[in-house]
Order: sequence, then C-alpha cells, then structure tokens
Amino acid sequence: MSIYVSDLREQIIKPCLEALGDFSDSNADLLLGTATQESLLSEQHYCAERQGLGIYRITAEKHREIWDKYLIQFPDLASMVRGFASQQQFLKNPHQELISNWAYATAVAWMIYKSSNIETGKSMDGNGLAQLWARCFENGTGCARNAEEFMATYRSTMMAVDNHKLVA
Repeated sequence: MSIYVSDLREQIIKPCLEALGDFSDSNADLLLGTATQESLLSEQHYCAERQGLGIYRITAEKHREIWDKYLIQFPDLASMVRGFASQQQFLKNPHQELISNWAYATAVAWMIYKSSNIETGKSMDGNGLAQLWARCFENGTGCARNAEEFMATYRSTMMAVDNHKLVA
C-alpha cells in the first residue's frame, strides 16, 4: 500500500480531527509527525524492537486501555471514535483496525494525546510538537522518546508534504 505524505495529512488526518472537533494545523502536523516517526514510514527507526500495530505502532494493550480507561468516561467521544471503525471487522478483531483502517488508527492515536490532557488548539512549531510527542505519546511499546529524532523525521516529513512525496 502506498500513500503520499500530503494525502495522509489531508485525506485521513485532517478529516478525522475535523470530525472529532479538534482540527488545527498543529494537531494535524503532530499526528503526521507521529505517524512517520512511529511507523515504518520513517527512515529513522528510533526503537530497535518494532512493536505495536499500524502506522502509529499502538499495542493491543494500549488500544484496550484507551477504550477501558479513557473513552469509557466520554460516551459521545467514544461513539465518534467507534464511528471510524469498520462495522463488522471491529467486532471480530478490533486490533486489526489499527492496521487496516488508517482513519480509525488516527482517531485512537489522537485519543492517546487527549488522554494526556494536552491543550488541543495551541499553535506549535516543530520543536514544540517534538516535545509533546516525547512527553505524551505513550503507544504501549515502551520505546524511549527522543525529541531530536522526532525533529529530524518531522523536517523530512514536511519536505515530503511540500514535494508530494510517496511514503509507503
């Protein structure tokens, strides 16, 4: 499967954040940077053990935790997130949705950030996004977070957006 960086941002991340009522350019850039840093879309693999599922490398355990400890508190938000999932596949194998459904995976990744009580509308530069990722994006893999590595990936990702580069 292939996707352009700009398409990931504009056709998957942006509509997802808009549907959740949390769109801002910074939020979209944060998720785009997160996807490229965490996934095999990134040329720099900061974590030797590739764990987790899909483009955000969210573990099954973290997936359950988001549902059982965070979304359970917000039924309307949980319903919106569930709306991104496939109707029947989610019931058969919910963790598979993190791999095969990029919009659903994006919604769950955003819930990881929201569960950290981040300020969702704040405008940030790349360094601020890197610090936020390093501090708040715990996807269950246990990988150490290095904001400088995120910044390197973020810079190349933003160049790819500008050049309409194919990333996967």
